[in-house]
Amino acid sequence: MKTSLWKHKGAIPYLLALFLNAFTDLGHKIIIQNTVFKIYDGHEQIVLTSILNALILLPFIFLLTPAGYISQRFSKAQVMQYGAFAAIVITFGITLSYYQGWFWCAFALTFMLAAQSALYSPAKYGYITELVSVDRISGLNAVVQSVTTVAILSGIMVYTFFFETSLREHYETQSDILQQIAPLGWLLVAGSAVEYLLTLRLMHKYPVGSQPFDLKRYLSGSYFRQNWNSIRSNKNIFEAIILLSLFWSISQVILSTFGAYAKSTLHEENTIVVQGLMALAAFGIILGSFFASNISKYYLHRGLIPLGSMILTLSLFALPLTHSLILIGVIFFIFGIGGAMMIVSLNALIQSHAGQKELGFILAGNNWVQNVFMTAFLSFTTFFAMMGYESIPIFWMMFVISLMSTIWLILRYGDYLLWLFFENMLAMRYDIIPIGLHHIPRDGSVLLLGNHISWIDWVLVQIGVERRIGYMMERSIYDKKLIRPIMKLGRVIPVSSTAAKDAFRSAKKRLNNDEIIGVFPEGGISHDGEIGKIYPGFQIIAQGIEGVIIPFYIDGMYGSIFSRASKRHIPMTHWLRRRVRIIYGSPLSIDSDAKTLHEAIIQLKETYGSQ
Repeated sequence: MKTSLWKHKGAIPYLLALFLNAFTDLGHKIIIQNTVFKIYDGHEQIVLTSILNALILLPFIFLLTPAGYISQRFSKAQVMQYGAFAAIVITFGITLSYYQGWFWCAFALTFMLAAQSALYSPAKYGYITELVSVDRISGLNAVVQSVTTVAILSGIMVYTFFFETSLREHYETQSDILQQIAPLGWLLVAGSAVEYLLTLRLMHKYPVGSQPFDLKRYLSGSYFRQNWNSIRSNKNIFEAIILLSLFWSISQVILSTFGAYAKSTLHEENTIVVQGLMALAAFGIILGSFFASNISKYYLHRGLIPLGSMILTLSLFALPLTHSLILIGVIFFIFGIGGAMMIVSLNALIQSHAGQKELGFILAGNNWVQNVFMTAFLSFTTFFAMMGYESIPIFWMMFVISLMSTIWLILRYGDYLLWLFFENMLAMRYDIIPIGLHHIPRDGSVLLLGNHISWIDWVLVQIGVERRIGYMMERSIYDKKLIRPIMKLGRVIPVSSTAAKDAFRSAKKRLNNDEIIGVFPEGGISHDGEIGKIYPGFQIIAQGIEGVIIPFYIDGMYGSIFSRASKRHIPMTHWLRRRVRIIYGSPLSIDSDAKTLHEAIIQLKETYGSQ
């Protein structure tokens, strides 16, 4: 029986320390950002907000390699302790700046606070592997993500509320504002102090055999080239990193320019309202993450990537056209949902394609590329703002970039998007349960062969299977005008009595390319729900192929509106939905004959089928 995450020694202090770390870092940023919002207008506001965000990103670019080395060389708990202590010193300096009205000093100390976070970050997340066993890492990662998101939301709302309520007197300059809200600095100090005390309760585990940090390699760019080669070596990983970088860059630009838009176009000067609207995106991320996790319960569903990008693009299109605060809040919420679909899927894509030995380098390179992209986008935003461009043209620029990315993603993952649509449409009526998915090889040639019960069996068999299945289908059905475009996108192979050899040749070619081919060897849909005669045509396709046959049995579809049953009936129900199971059997030899296949399917029916 697994121990609850909360009962692991050090888990609660660790999570509370993470919360306070994010809460405090964001608190100072919000105070400075709101001060800029109150004093500056138009392009000046956009420029200063962009520079503020860049100051937070730059340390993560320049300190990437030293931070990784420190995390590997020293106790992660000790690194977190020193980092929290450094935060106490920095927040004392920030508080002094508030009381003295030193705006530019407080502005610059944002960089120092970010540098502390950059050195702290790898140890903070690396400590997860020391706190729990391997089988609990995913669960703790999910909790850490939730705690961080709640901390960000709390920091935005708490510091904005106290900031706004502290401004009771007339103010003319940044110094006036800082001196009025100066007591908030003690909240920053207190947060860092409590965080430090919590880190003292963490267990120390020292790494063994860490190599010394080579300053020459760092300065010469050798470490960087090692990270870069790791991420460039895999096309899927590199594409995912670029897409993640674009998403976070667009998000940074929108958040940097929205304040000026709210003030000049919406005529809203209350920072609680402005920050609250943007915070709704975080709530959208929470909901979108839950949705993405549910959709990808069997495997990483890449259809979420173009779908999330489409939602983002529509949100960016609607934002500059909307003047209602309520609708803008809805837009930010939807923006967060779309963003979560992308970031959850893309991060999982990186982790699933990276080898264990190179994962650290790839994740480090991923962080570096993202921060470089975000800094570049904020630099362009600053440039356009200094040229006199207001928020709306910048919004449209982000829309165009998002639109171009969406078009490319639809072309890249269009088949996954199509399957995502079909699967969720069917899920409204059917409770579809794949069984035995572990029998399907992750690579190599596979012939999927099983019973044929309904017109939608080709969709059912794909559900739960990550690899795309190329089906063989009767040409008379394939050639129907409304169906043919979908079949082409699904890479269906049409079969007819006059051109069977061409279809078999095409199927063999795909198998030789290590693909999956799905065939219903009964030759037609069953009229009585029983397994009919198995025709040996699949043996022609299998000749000379190195691979396996995976038998399957579809249970629960006979009697549905898509079957050929004379009477509709529901043998199994679950919450008013028909329960359908697709059972995949153990691999058979690629040379298996029709009799062996028939027996294997019968065995699946007798073992798992409806009684």
